[in-house]
Amino acid sequence: QVQLVESGGGLVQGGGSLRLSCAPSGRTFVTYTMGWFRQAPGKDRDFVAVISWRGGSTYYADSVKGRFTISGDSANSRVYLQMSSLKPEDTAVYYCAARIRSGSGYSWSSPTESAYDYWGQGTQVTVSS
Repeated sequence: QVQLVESGGGLVQGGGSLRLSCAPSGRTFVTYTMGWFRQAPGKDRDFVAVISWRGGSTYYADSVKGRFTISGDSANSRVYLQMSSLKPEDTAVYYCAARIRSGSGYSWSSPTESAYDYWGQGTQVTVSS
């Protein structure tokens, strides 16, 4: 069973930066895309960013565009999220997710949770004002 583990969360002041990391807990595996989602208290889980290993294409939610950067290492099934200019509204549990194949009715940049096959347990990010 594939397990993803996130790290790098914490408490940061508004305007600060954090870098989240995600890696498989055991063996590496082939992925089609990897992404980040987040869930604020009392809200649904929302899409943040995705990266495709085919050409390194990236796609971001409008709310983080220009502030967050997704990157990764496809050979080791690792993905990172560099977060800058953080705002209190970025406070949430951040989850990484992996998609192992294309198709299934979803584009590579699909922000839909059900497009993804594996999820991490999440890491808390808290931004103070």
